[in-house]
Amino acid sequence: MTTALIAEDEPLLADELQSELARLWPDLRVVARAGTGEQAVEQALRLRPDLCFLDIRLPGASGLQAAQCLAEDWADDAPFPLLVFVTAYDQYAVQAFDAQAVDYLVKPVQLARLERCLRRLRERLAARAATPPPEVTLAQLRALLAAAEAPPQPLPPLRIVQAQQGALIHLVPIDDVIYFEAADKYVRVITAQRELLVRMALRELLARLDPQAFWQVHRGIVVQARYIATALRDDSGRVRLTLRGRPETLVASRLYAHLFRGL
Repeated sequence: MTTALIAEDEPLLADELQSELARLWPDLRVVARAGTGEQAVEQALRLRPDLCFLDIRLPGASGLQAAQCLAEDWADDAPFPLLVFVTAYDQYAVQAFDAQAVDYLVKPVQLARLERCLRRLRERLAARAATPPPEVTLAQLRALLAAAEAPPQPLPPLRIVQAQQGALIHLVPIDDVIYFEAADKYVRVITAQRELLVRMALRELLARLDPQAFWQVHRGIVVQARYIATALRDDSGRVRLTLRGRPETLVASRLYAHLFRGL
């Protein structure tokens, strides 16, 4: 039996979608419903549904961010779910989905559009192999995340990171930062000599960094490329990174493994 998860924070809309799915696809079983992005990720990783219907504007992590978490954390021995994004009418979002050939539904969901979507999902399920997220899915997610998180206008590049410890403020030149790591409501600033915290979201920080110098290698890690010494790809598609000036090893997720290809 085919299984599905619905991530929608408006119960009436979730009820309506579940009812239409039951009518149009009687053999489809909705195994979970989630009201936040975090709940969607937790339940999807635990239950491993075949399909995930993800509302874009979920509380907490968005539907796209939830998809990113799934792509990074999905078990290597299970087929990756087919993703359908659900959005209120937003021409920019729809154009982005169309450009990446991603399945999406626009609220309020029209019956004819839902039928076409389900027909495509059946066809794709019939052809799906038990593999980690295929490269085409990862490329689609990368493009959608880049479109969703692009700042509306360029921001001045960050030259100095100011990290406060009590009454003391450390001024860290950006060139000295080996990597940044998300930590709850903070970002850890890692240099060769020390670790500091700044109260800032990683997405906000990314908009101030030179993308040629700083590479996002995981949803919670951004590394200054010149400090990466080696990259070793494992069988699951993840890449293990050793660093200049730090003893720890970082892991680049499958979503960002394309950055590391020998010339």
